[in-house]
Amino acid sequence: MSMDRRTLLKSAAAASLAGPFAGLLASPADAAKPKKPKYPLLPVADQRDDVVRLHLPPGFNYRSFHDTTTPVLLSDGTVLPGRHDGMGAFPGTDGRVTLVRNHEVNGPGPAFTNAAPVYDANALGGTTTIDVDHLGIVAESFASLAGTQMNCSGGIMPWGSWVTCEETVNGPDVGPDFTGTPNIALTKPHGYVFEVPLDGPATGEPIRSAGRFAHEAVSFDPVDGYLYLTEDNFEYPSGFYRYLPPHHPMEVGRLEDGGQLQMLRVKGSPNALLVEAQAKNAAFDVDWVDIDDPSPEFPYTPGQVAPTSNSTAINHVANQGIAQGAAKFSRLEGQVYEKGTVYFCSTQGGGEVGPNPALNGYGTGFGQVWAYDTRQHRLRLVFESPGRAVLDFPDNITTSRSGTLVICEDHDQDNYIRGLTSQGRISDIALNRMEGRTGDEFAGSTFSPDGSTLFVNIQASRGLTFAIWGPWARIGV
Repeated sequence: MSMDRRTLLKSAAAASLAGPFAGLLASPADAAKPKKPKYPLLPVADQRDDVVRLHLPPGFNYRSFHDTTTPVLLSDGTVLPGRHDGMGAFPGTDGRVTLVRNHEVNGPGPAFTNAAPVYDANALGGTTTIDVDHLGIVAESFASLAGTQMNCSGGIMPWGSWVTCEETVNGPDVGPDFTGTPNIALTKPHGYVFEVPLDGPATGEPIRSAGRFAHEAVSFDPVDGYLYLTEDNFEYPSGFYRYLPPHHPMEVGRLEDGGQLQMLRVKGSPNALLVEAQAKNAAFDVDWVDIDDPSPEFPYTPGQVAPTSNSTAINHVANQGIAQGAAKFSRLEGQVYEKGTVYFCSTQGGGEVGPNPALNGYGTGFGQVWAYDTRQHRLRLVFESPGRAVLDFPDNITTSRSGTLVICEDHDQDNYIRGLTSQGRISDIALNRMEGRTGDEFAGSTFSPDGSTLFVNIQASRGLTFAIWGPWARIGV
């Protein structure tokens, strides 16, 4: 990495410490307050081909790119995989934006490329990197990591890299997952986080000490040097974690293996059921318990179905924390760090323990947004959805320059991008209106470094990416 680029990224990290989110904790949302949109969402034609795919506020436009409805060839000759998911935006060259994008592809099969570092030659997921302008015109694109699985979300690292997360524990040592597909063909264990630098290739090696579990997203505290991690353990309790590497990443310029993984615990309330509906302004003092075996490998015979079930393996890390009183959440997904606070989504939180009648999974609510104060070691409920018309299964989350949390929904109908202001008001930013695909989720929301363009993906097998621009300040974003 060049010194100029690293200086730029460190300056951006320092600026984030003076970010706009302190008021959100001081003025938590009233979950009983009805949503009152200030503006309508109107059909807008895609500038790529004049097809209406999104409804947006007045004055907004967009262009889609990397639409895998038909095969897309990247600049390095790689055929683009589908299932576009988590994504981060970085300063690019010549005024462009560099995006690093996950592809949440499951199942064994040949790695999608050999043009990037490959972790497991028989795994289908990975990341791609794109140089694009603010209007969605792609200048260059290439594979940046391959041979991983279920690359869900991740996080932007202020020293200039993306950390991508595997939402699985598949491997040759683990029995079939929810698809029923045997893992015999896999050559390595999965369920890790990987660093993908902007300058230079990825190593293709995981950060094993950061845990082998159903990872969703990460965020990084540049002051204390902790990497925060969410777990989306669909059928079981999920944990909120932090990882302390051996050396401060802002000093060494990378995330190192060999550190300590911990899981959040509510003081005085062993195994607190934070999956459940909470009182207004709920807040908790917390501490952290050590995970002694963060990267398990299980006995197996090559060429045979492993005797360890996927359910056993996927709970191995969380059960160590739960045995010490760690808190139980429902499906922790997107997260973002700002000014000493980590904001993260609990997709099915806010109801009761048990399967959601709409989509199964652990938890019957329609979603929560939590905030963890990294200085005061205090957890607070920011927003709890009273129903799907207000906020429906929040997933990926990012921040705008004005201090609004921008939240992607992931349910089975009418998925929106919602805004949650520092005053606790929910509003609509975008609505998926792709023909026959209105139930496809938004994912990977990330603003260009200057805040002018929101880049976001539609996931599912035929993924594509949008660049959305317009008068953000006018709509309070």
